[in-house]
Amino acid sequence: MTTPSAPAPDDRRGFLAKLLALGLGAVALAVPTLSALAAFLNPWRQKGASGDWVRVASLNDLPVDGTPQRFPVIADRADAWNRSPSEPIGLIFLCRLGDRVIALQSICPHAGGLVCYDAKEKRFSCPAHGALFDAQGRRLDEKGISPRDLDRLDVNQEKLPEIYVKFEKFQDGTSQKIVRT
Repeated sequence: MTTPSAPAPDDRRGFLAKLLALGLGAVALAVPTLSALAAFLNPWRQKGASGDWVRVASLNDLPVDGTPQRFPVIADRADAWNRSPSEPIGLIFLCRLGDRVIALQSICPHAGGLVCYDAKEKRFSCPAHGALFDAQGRRLDEKGISPRDLDRLDVNQEKLPEIYVKFEKFQDGTSQKIVRT
């Protein structure tokens, strides 16, 4: 009967060297891989521009008689990987009521069409489905085409005469005013 021989010391050292090399190789590969993954996922963790205060106009830009005026909302636009400074991100109507200002989304809450203001009729209308709203954005259509009034946006009245609006977009087709993210 033969007895098994013990492994030579060189075999054990070779195994430990291979194990150490494998561990160091794994660490060396993990560092750039995790860095690349973090850089790729980083834009999803950043806050978007929706809901930020944006300067839209000056009080002097609005007629004193309360007629709504359409203004573009200009802000730094950002999506998951791109940033564009000073881009149009939406359109709103501003209406001066004495020393206050109201801001209305220019999007019809029914199906997302762009509303128009008719100064002669003193009302907003949606050319897509005929929904009607008064000059302050309240529904006028008796058919109930629009599920809610035009969406109002917050205006920072304390910063007047400069008009700052908290710009947000809302879901279409619901009676609830739900912010789109």
